[in-house]
Amino acid sequence: MRLASISSILLSVAALSVNIDATAGSTAQDWAKITTPTQEPSESIGTYTSGCLSGAATLPLDGQGYQVMRLSRHRYYGHPNLIGFIQHLGQFSAEHKLGSLLIGDLGQPRGGPTLSGHRSHQSGLDVDIWFLLSEPASNRQLTANERETWSAPSVVNMQNDTMDYRHWSPDLAKLLEAAARQPEVDRIFVNPSIKQELCTTKSAGAGEWLRKIRPWWKHDDHFHVRLKCPAHSPHCDSQEPLPAGDGCDASLAWWFSAEAKAPSKSVPLPPPPLPALCEQLLRRP
Repeated sequence: MRLASISSILLSVAALSVNIDATAGSTAQDWAKITTPTQEPSESIGTYTSGCLSGAATLPLDGQGYQVMRLSRHRYYGHPNLIGFIQHLGQFSAEHKLGSLLIGDLGQPRGGPTLSGHRSHQSGLDVDIWFLLSEPASNRQLTANERETWSAPSVVNMQNDTMDYRHWSPDLAKLLEAAARQPEVDRIFVNPSIKQELCTTKSAGAGEWLRKIRPWWKHDDHFHVRLKCPAHSPHCDSQEPLPAGDGCDASLAWWFSAEAKAPSKSVPLPPPPLPALCEQLLRRP
């Protein structure tokens, strides 16, 4: 195919994207303006990347074994299952003296698309947890300024795909295992080098929880937990089932290939339209 023809196709796709965006229903700006959940039973609706949440619960900003970061983003809402998961994992960290968990984004008061940072986190079932088990946060409440300015370090040397043991520790591996063993967890996204580290150091019987740890781009300074669709959420769309095995096979090796590391040259697709139930949810009092 001639270069001119390829350029014409790309321009047409880009124009189509603009038209779709212009005629879409609600926007990320609309969802960001909402400051309160709806007062109704909790239900996750749609997909993780195109959905919303009715009856969201609020994660307390401080709890046993955890503190919430980046409060200015107002993304500390989720399905009650997600709130319970975080609190349980915080208790595990406190009881095992691992340090205080620093919690990043959950979702907005009614879920939906965000202005920045994520394509997912829309249906109240996703949370980011930093790879920083903070000793200071175990002993005191962090200030508002600390919550906005602290950052988690990368635990991976991105130049050579090796672990940075100045920041990675066996305690973080214990935390990932504890999270993945929870039955409500569908999968956990980490940098491929972290998955490889867990595969290298795995013990007998690790297959079932290690299977849930999935390699994904970035995710070198935090891990992303995704829960299964909850009961009583008939309009929640699950992801495809995880493949068999613990994931320590050729599928992991691909992530270190030139193909996996090549920057994408495709035209970004427009976000999928939200379910009609979400458009209705947005407009409720």
